[in-house]
Amino acid sequence: MKKFVRLSLTTASSACLLASLWSCSAMNIDNASPVKAQSLESQRQSAPKGASQPGLLAAQSRSLGAPRTPAIDNDMDLEPEEMSAVPLTPGQTGTLLEPEVTAPVTQTPHLTEAQRRILGQKSGLDFDLDLFDSQEVERYFAYYTGPARETFARWLKRSESQLPQVRESLLRNGLPQDLAMLPFAESGYNCNAYSWAGAGGMWQFMPYTGRKYGLTVDWWIDERRDPKLSTEAAAKYLSFLNDMFGDWYLALAAYNAGEGKISRALEVTNAEDFLDLVSQNNRLNRVMRLKTETQHYVPKFVAITKIFQNLEALGFEPVNWNAAPKLETVQVPGGTDLLALAKSGGMNWEEFHQLNPAFRRQVSPPDRKVAVSIPVDRKAPMLAYLENPSILPPAGFIAHEIKKGDNLRKLSQLYHVPQEVICQINGSLAQTMQPGQCIMLPQSSTGESMPESMKKTRKIAASRANYVVGKKDTAWSISKKFKVSVKTLVEANGLANTKAVKPGMKLNIPDASDQAAKKTRVQAAKTREQVTREPVREQAAAREPAREQVTRYTVRQGDTIYSLSKRFGVTADSLKGWNKIKGTELRAGDNIKVYQ
Repeated sequence: MKKFVRLSLTTASSACLLASLWSCSAMNIDNASPVKAQSLESQRQSAPKGASQPGLLAAQSRSLGAPRTPAIDNDMDLEPEEMSAVPLTPGQTGTLLEPEVTAPVTQTPHLTEAQRRILGQKSGLDFDLDLFDSQEVERYFAYYTGPARETFARWLKRSESQLPQVRESLLRNGLPQDLAMLPFAESGYNCNAYSWAGAGGMWQFMPYTGRKYGLTVDWWIDERRDPKLSTEAAAKYLSFLNDMFGDWYLALAAYNAGEGKISRALEVTNAEDFLDLVSQNNRLNRVMRLKTETQHYVPKFVAITKIFQNLEALGFEPVNWNAAPKLETVQVPGGTDLLALAKSGGMNWEEFHQLNPAFRRQVSPPDRKVAVSIPVDRKAPMLAYLENPSILPPAGFIAHEIKKGDNLRKLSQLYHVPQEVICQINGSLAQTMQPGQCIMLPQSSTGESMPESMKKTRKIAASRANYVVGKKDTAWSISKKFKVSVKTLVEANGLANTKAVKPGMKLNIPDASDQAAKKTRVQAAKTREQVTREPVREQAAAREPAREQVTRYTVRQGDTIYSLSKRFGVTADSLKGWNKIKGTELRAGDNIKVYQ
């Protein structure tokens, strides 16, 4: 393999950067630094501040330790594929990346003189942009201070609880502080964000890379969503990339595209640096060519860094570095009822899950101890529950009474719980399956229990069922077959989301006409209102009828009017009419609306 020799930060510039950062911290700290994740490779031991970084061979020779093998390796059950298809249901834990994270910025920048002076200031990392790249930086600078200003302000507020621990982790690993800006570029500092490709967490690790760097990604837990653990993994990955390429431009590009792709591109082009590589991109074949996202990744990062270092001058609220909640980490035994633990501290599941976003179930894995973050001011009652769980009834489990004909496979399909898990939790009871016995099943992290309104809607739908779900059926295929939207299908049958559609299930397929679909949605909304309305509200005037939900979708490479109409269960003409599209052409990066 060709040896890459690059210039990295000098000791003097590093010292100046750290000095300026700590002086800023006394006055509200508006400076920070970079880091991301999405591909492969090994990790590096953390180095104290000022220590020299080991070379590539040293990094490769270190033992990473055997990756933790998940008890149930079920990547198909991870959330992004479903979420990329339909609007999220209330309480769903994952979210798709916001368009402001992923959409290319193409408009011509219009900056004031004050903004240009700020943009011209030297940032922490020694980036020496030429005129071409300066224009790309200006585009993102103008975008996040202009059209996407409100979104960026929201990201800043969201980052306040994570920035202190991110900064501390970077310092401990001997990395420049500007890398703390990478989660803005990756996810908008959203711990629960997933990309359409399956990258997850605020650092956007792919499952393979996450496991490579010690993160557990399985049916029970997705530690890519754990802000502390994923930050440590990202720091090690970035250290490895910087050791490999010796240049932060190339390290960041590799973080986005993968070190293998950048290495091969450098071999073919013999480019001297990242800018040279971008200028020779057309020499590469279609497979090896850097995507637009990768070419713009460094300019986007630099623009975000400069904005963050000048928040007040640009009219943003300064970051509150003391906003992080005071938490204590405790070890809980396997099979702990996490929802009951949350309730013992006076929290609902949403509040608890915000502090512990890695959990994918409301019960901890039964085969191992795990760490849980609890508020310091609620520590006493929560520890009391852990000492004696019998003081509260089970809350994170579903109790299923065995009926004649029930078996492991049937329950696994009905509740979307692997057979191994049912056996793990219930022991010999899962093998005997006698009518009248109760089987306990862990609930998903998407909600505490099925709402009464949903139960009633499902009961009504069952009485009107006119279709049995086949083995190869999905919510999308059924919606296409009967020409109804997925949202209408899900709501009409009282389902939490599209994952609830299982083979053998009986569904009520509503009339496909627009008028009937609207009527079904209104009726479902009225049912929910009737069941959940508080007694004191029964005399109040009727609420407004339910409105159709708008889904906003960013067009990807390869999308067509036809493929999107199939995907969302709408007609091509409707899609074109809603978005004023003439002809059939779509451009990657365009935002379209879908009414469902």
